[in-house]
Amino acid sequence: MTATATEGSGRERAPAATALHVLPGVLRTALDWTNAHRAEFALPADALDAHTDVNATFKPLGELAQLCVTIRRDTEPGTPEHTAADGLVTFAWEQVERGALLLELLRAEPFASYPYEIYAAFAAEGLRHEGFERLAHTLGATRSWAHIEQHPNRQLGLVNSERRVGTVAHADSGTVLSRTWLGGLAEPWMFEGPSGYALTHTVFHLTDWGGAPDRLPESLAAYLRTWLPAWTDGCLESGHWDLAGELLAVAAVLPGPPAPALLDTAWPVLADVQDAGGSIPETGPPARRNGTSSAPGGGTTSPVAGATSPVAGTSDPYPFYDCYHSTLVTAFAAALSLRALRSPPSLRSAGAQGRERQTA
Repeated sequence: MTATATEGSGRERAPAATALHVLPGVLRTALDWTNAHRAEFALPADALDAHTDVNATFKPLGELAQLCVTIRRDTEPGTPEHTAADGLVTFAWEQVERGALLLELLRAEPFASYPYEIYAAFAAEGLRHEGFERLAHTLGATRSWAHIEQHPNRQLGLVNSERRVGTVAHADSGTVLSRTWLGGLAEPWMFEGPSGYALTHTVFHLTDWGGAPDRLPESLAAYLRTWLPAWTDGCLESGHWDLAGELLAVAAVLPGPPAPALLDTAWPVLADVQDAGGSIPETGPPARRNGTSSAPGGGTTSPVAGATSPVAGTSDPYPFYDCYHSTLVTAFAAALSLRALRSPPSLRSAGAQGRERQTA
């Protein structure tokens, strides 16, 4: 569905009515699922042991903290969505023992940046630990920290984390940005999964997870306005729901009015993919509410049994690790999209409606 311009001063584009119809329910049920599964984000007793996989412990918890911090920021106090996000941030902060566990993690791995990035999500909301920041300042002054070797988009994440914590950035964000896939304005037909995640996180880190869209250079914003619809459509067509959600989050943080045609086309698809309990798989045929899932070629497959769903009498169609990130990302993107659609145009950057000239 493509929205048309309405009459009035400046001929502002009509809001994405179809997206606005489905977005509140998508956000609410995704948060319901997340809240019902908070125990699966909890850190195990051996979380600090050397043999424990951080990708199954601190990574999910850190993602929960960061995305719920953003959802809390972009929802109205007093609403169920804001209250749910607030409770999940508090839960995550308690899991890291109000920063003490992250200090132990940083002591054990002073060369690693992920404890710093997890802590920064909390620090941005005023949740701080004096001992962690003291050690972080010390490590930030080392030669090793100044010459840390990371992919450019990850390095931007660390720079943004340093900004949030209040330490001196180890690198110039503009210089790092120029080395990213997005910063180089790569040929759009070279887009694929890894480059897609790299560009979405470049935008998230550069704009502080959508809180500072003015930090995104206009040349990059124009490039993204031009190509996001095609990339998102490709992800939806191939069943890459997780990356589609990240691309929709990027679309929502671009300066200027949101693109109603993109939002009206994409959000109903994700709403249909979302299970009745609120979860969304990262990839592949979605489970349907009747207990089967669509398979390529029109067949069906049986869902995988899992934990109890927040919807009475149903069970989760996906294992936790196959859907937690995509469900969180969907909630995150939905909150950003609602904020963008509900914000008066005067509150979004003016003069940011240019589009990159498409070339063959």
